[in-house]
Amino acid sequence: MIEILSLCFFDVVSSEELMTEFTLQLGTTLPLYEQIYRYVVDEIRTGRMRAGEALPSKRRLCSHLGVSMSTVETAYGMLVAEGYLESRPRSGYRVCTVRPLEPAPPPSPVPPAALFPASHVSVLSDCFSTSAVDTEAFPYASWARLSREAISRNAGLLQRGPGQGDLELRETLCRFLHQYRGVSCVPEQIIIGAGLEYLISLLLQLLPASTVLGLEDPGYHAIYRTADNLRLRSVPIPVDSQGMSADALARSPATVAYVTPSHQFPLGVTMPVGRRMELLHWAAAAPERYLIEDDYDSEFRYTTRPIPAMQGLDSGGKVVYVGTFSRSVAPSIRIAYLILPPILLDCYCRRFVHTSSTVSRFEQYTLRAFIDRGLYTRHLRRVGNLYRARCSLLTSALADLPGAQITGNNAGLHFLLWLEGREESAVCSSAAQAGFAIHGLSEYCHQVHPVCGGLVLGFAGMSASEIPERAADLRTAILRVSRL
Repeated sequence: MIEILSLCFFDVVSSEELMTEFTLQLGTTLPLYEQIYRYVVDEIRTGRMRAGEALPSKRRLCSHLGVSMSTVETAYGMLVAEGYLESRPRSGYRVCTVRPLEPAPPPSPVPPAALFPASHVSVLSDCFSTSAVDTEAFPYASWARLSREAISRNAGLLQRGPGQGDLELRETLCRFLHQYRGVSCVPEQIIIGAGLEYLISLLLQLLPASTVLGLEDPGYHAIYRTADNLRLRSVPIPVDSQGMSADALARSPATVAYVTPSHQFPLGVTMPVGRRMELLHWAAAAPERYLIEDDYDSEFRYTTRPIPAMQGLDSGGKVVYVGTFSRSVAPSIRIAYLILPPILLDCYCRRFVHTSSTVSRFEQYTLRAFIDRGLYTRHLRRVGNLYRARCSLLTSALADLPGAQITGNNAGLHFLLWLEGREESAVCSSAAQAGFAIHGLSEYCHQVHPVCGGLVLGFAGMSASEIPERAADLRTAILRVSRL
């Protein structure tokens, strides 16, 4: 049975009696101190207790309620800490000024469709995703061993590190990128960040407000969205068989161009050195011009050695180089890097000198050791062979489709399947009916239009044993669509 106690509050300073009945419920799950706290808060918020009014002393309240001093001290302490009461010397506790809230209107109902994606999307298989990697190929044993080493031997990693990332990792990246990609830089130019999207967003904030960003068309969705989110003007620049068109770029109002020269997304073309030099000459022609080189999956080439980065050809500090370990190690590792030319580096140091690194120092240590001890290059050889075999297996299964042509399969983790005579959207719908999602080339186009339908197909997320069945399903979905 709940015992009810009552309390009367008196204004002991003004002698004006303020009587408010307060019932304290004993035996409930709500602690006594919280009952007192909630009651006073409600009285103040509703205006029944006015600013300046005095509350009973702690001793008097203990006596009236029959509770311990610690109970009342806890309740009053919470009220003082949150600004409902103030403690005045020789005057006790008084109510602070808190403006009562007007009743809020009920929130407008939100249609469920605005909160959740369509239900059929969530059940579709993403086996042909261009962003997936083989999780079975992840170096579990090596990574776990290095992670334990980072935790057990490096108490200093618990402290806040440099905002640009730990110097040891940046030194390691300098050596690795110079050896394998021909990149020329010093550790001070490198910024380590949690993912490519974060670093691109940071980079775009370093550019002048008048910047016009030239983006590949067709091109990577995320960079278009990032530019829009930052209210940065962008213009699509068409991509031909050699990459971003230098002539179209020169005719455009763009002052900064974003390119993927090693393996253009989504067309998969590789930019030859002649086109690279044309873009470098364009950038050198005006002081505010820059090239952003996204080297997102340059580690994987199946017919030749990796092509040196365009940054290595730059002698005027005009190329910003960005790369990531999401494709070569795992997407969830979330470690990417940005290499800034001197002018933009100076701007970064002035604007972001007090920021902290967005990547755990334990992960930075693990990655550095993984590279320094030769485990990363060993891992690249292993997964490169796996992906080469899977790419060959999938392309062989699709190459004999009527009107089919495959391009961009000499590098990276995706290729294009061109389907002359078949409607791209109809093929994608047919695949969705079969239970898996595929993306058409037109989804990545902004002003250009492909001359015939094309499918952008990834293969890294499938095992070799899965590919024949998945390829057969895709063939069936394609053949279900009548030719034009």
